[in-house]
Amino acid sequence: MIQTWRWIPNALTFLRLLLIVPFAIALHRHEYLVALLVFLFAAVSDAVDGFLARHYNWQSRLGAIADPLADKALLITTYLMLTLTGVLPVWLFWLVLGRDLLIVVGGLAFHYLVGRFEMEPSMPGKLNTLLQILVALAIIILLADLPMQPWVLECGIWVVAVSSVFSGLHYCVVWGGRAVVAQRSKSR
Repeated sequence: MIQTWRWIPNALTFLRLLLIVPFAIALHRHEYLVALLVFLFAAVSDAVDGFLARHYNWQSRLGAIADPLADKALLITTYLMLTLTGVLPVWLFWLVLGRDLLIVVGGLAFHYLVGRFEMEPSMPGKLNTLLQILVALAIIILLADLPMQPWVLECGIWVVAVSSVFSGLHYCVVWGGRAVVAQRSKSR
């Protein structure tokens, strides 16, 4: 009986993807309280779908791909909209997006030139994502005129920048090293 509910984690993931549109509109219109509520709902749905997938073993290949993509899409949209509305500097958006593109292009290059690429987030990558989420959340709370220290904006910009650069370089070093090892073992 419980197996008939296997679709719920993927449905929650796709709901998160759909929530990106009203979230972006709310940020664009400076309706920060609405944006905050949508963001929090998306975060809760992410936690619930992860719990259900693990607890009931309702994991799927689709979910393994769609879940992190939904999370990334929401984060990129957050940073894009906060940049377009003048809250964040343009260079930070390009740094955040550039890091993600570097990882995707690097992963594809590894897959097609070296060998199978398994998507496995590194500890610096996970920390970077967490910091991006916390900083975005703190900034939206600040913009919604809820209790938040004003220094989170400036400090958050630099925390995200440093974390993005460090985790991006970490991926390059780790996967570059794996590519060198794989090429050496092929040539023997």
